[in-house]
Formats: sequence, structure tokens, C-alpha cells
Amino acid sequence: MRNTALIDHVLADGITGTKVAGVVAAAADAGGTIYEDAFGRRNLQKPERMTTDTVFRIASMTKAITAAAAMQMVEKGKLDLDQPAGEIMPQLANPQVLLGYDAKGTPFMRAAKGAVTLRKLLTHTAGFVYDTWNEDMCRFAEETGLPAARTGRLAALDAPLGFDPGERWEYGINIDMAGRMVEIASGMDLESYLRRHIFDPLGMPDTGFVLRPEWETRLASVHSRGADGGLTPIETARPAENPEFYAGGGGLFSTARDYLTFLQALMHGGQFNGARILKPETVAIMGQNHIGDLNVLPMLSYKPAMSNDVELFPGMDKKWGLSFLINTQDVPGRRSAGSLAWAGINNTYYWLDPKKKVAGVLMTQVLPFGDHTVLGLLDRFEEAVYKNVG
Repeated sequence: MRNTALIDHVLADGITGTKVAGVVAAAADAGGTIYEDAFGRRNLQKPERMTTDTVFRIASMTKAITAAAAMQMVEKGKLDLDQPAGEIMPQLANPQVLLGYDAKGTPFMRAAKGAVTLRKLLTHTAGFVYDTWNEDMCRFAEETGLPAARTGRLAALDAPLGFDPGERWEYGINIDMAGRMVEIASGMDLESYLRRHIFDPLGMPDTGFVLRPEWETRLASVHSRGADGGLTPIETARPAENPEFYAGGGGLFSTARDYLTFLQALMHGGQFNGARILKPETVAIMGQNHIGDLNVLPMLSYKPAMSNDVELFPGMDKKWGLSFLINTQDVPGRRSAGSLAWAGINNTYYWLDPKKKVAGVLMTQVLPFGDHTVLGLLDRFEEAVYKNVG
């Protein structure tokens, strides 16, 4: 049994005072889970402690799971990475690019140059953007009442593009579109599809879009970081009842244990717990750079309550795979070049190092995204994990 005292110390220190209300962290290497523990409280105003089965809103950590489902459809020949996505999803057949606003504040647009494809959706190069990090789209949503994808309303998928497909990388609602394509191609809603083809086979009982009654007592509260650094629990919207589609870009609830199970399946070439969800060659393709000479750009926030300005690994060129951030250089004492990672807006994070076969998950519930305290804790947790595995 490995000595995990250093990891324990890092996480316990990370929740002292008002640094973080509570955290659950887990890690694995090629041999299996090497760490799992919980520290702090689910809500600073309540006595319940964090536990390893605490349920979190994992937001954009949903994206990798939706991408895996999309690649299952590619394996079955029901989707193709490079076919025009409008052949599957009519909303994508004639996309419009938002150019700006006239003197009266009316948005004006033009037809997009080039087709939206599944590859571009999975790499955030299709042109769809988030209003949190795009000023024009922020204004568009305010002016037109465009619903957010999390509402589960199909009208959310009528959003214009922020730029022509393939022009650049910008984070957006692209994987919500990919999730809808999975629903159409499979003939199933995304909740049912993921449960049948990923969650149940791998043994992920506490992951899903629908907030179950038995999760209510295990659900962590989201806290808002004030200007003074303090944390205040806040109310968060509940999932839409009877949604018209499930938001594959950010709607899942999960636990650190379940998500680590998913990462272990990817670590082992698509197979884990006696179940295969993807072919090894598919997993390898997902982890490759699919944006060519383009680079992942800093995310500058237009909604400071939701996100800080964010740039992971500043000064390093970053690429994007089929739903993953890829660091192009080794991080000393931590992940290898070519590792895969991403996060959720409530400051949940993961990484998968295919070279050293190390994966980690760190779950908190803090806004705004890119919280400097949590990012520092993530760095120290990762360093401690790599010291543990040698």
C-alpha cells in the first residue's frame, strides 16, 4: 500500500480557513486507483462533511463523455467526423456568422464560409462560442433571449457562429451540438444512451443528467468567491424537467470515483471493468492534435461572476484533441507532454497522462471558474500524485 500522507496533507491544507469549502480527489495509475479521499464540508453553512460519494455538478467535464459517445457512433458508421453536420442536424445546414450590431442594436449576420463538421464541433473550431467568454454572443443572448443549452430547449441550438468554421479555436456550445447529433443518430435521448453504452457497462452508478432523489443528501453546494476571498453558498438552477434535449456540453452530475472510472477506461484503450466502450485506435485518435497549427487561446471573461480570465499553462502552446486540452510540453514534476485534460465551470478538474498512465480528478464547487486558489490546489495535488507513483 502506497503512503498517501503527502496527498492527504496537500488536500487538508487546501481547505483550511476559507480557501475551499470542501474537496474530493481521486487518482489512478496503470494498476488501478491509488488515491481517493474527501476533505472539508459540502456547504460552509451546514455540518455535513464531504465524502467520497459526494455528487458534483461536473459541467464541462461532461464534454469528454459526450465525445466518447460521438466516437461510438463514428465506430458504428452512424456519424462521420468530416461529413457536413447539417446532414444529421438541420440546424447546422446553413449556419450564420454573427458580425455585429447596427445602430439600433439589431444583430446582423452572413452565411458561414465552410461546413460545420463533427470534428470541428469536438475541437471547438466550428465557430460556436459561449456568451461567458464572447462579448458579441453575450450581447446577442441578452438582446434576443436565446436560451442557454442547459435549459434543454432546442432553440438554444439556433445560436449563430462567432466565426467561420475552421478559422480559430474558441470555447463554445459545440459539444452540445455533438450530443444532439448522438441523440439523432442513435434514436435515443443522451441520458438513456450514455447510461446504456457508457455508465452501466463501466460501473458509473452516480453519473447522469437527471438529479435523482437519492443524490440530494450527497450533493455539494456551489460557493461564490467574494472580492475579499471569502466563500458564500449560492442557489443554483435545477436541471430542466422533460428537456427537449440533454446538454452534452455540460449537464452531468457525477462523483470523483465515477469520473476516474471513465478516465481509467480511456487509459486502458477504451476497456475497463470488463467492458469495452471504444476501440484502442479510437481512443488514440481522440488524444491527438486535431487543430493543426491553431492554438488554444486565452478565455477572456465577459461574465466575471461566472469565470475569471483563464489560460491554463500560460506561455505554452496548447492543442485540442477530440474534446481534450493537450499540453505540448512536459510539466516538471507533473504531467507529460501530450496529456489530456479539461474542467468544469464550478472548478472541477481532471487530467489523463497516457505516457505515464496517470489520471487524476479534483472536485470542488466554486464560482467563478479559474479560481486561483483551486488551481493552486490542483497543481499541488498533481505534484503529490506523481511523487506517489514515482
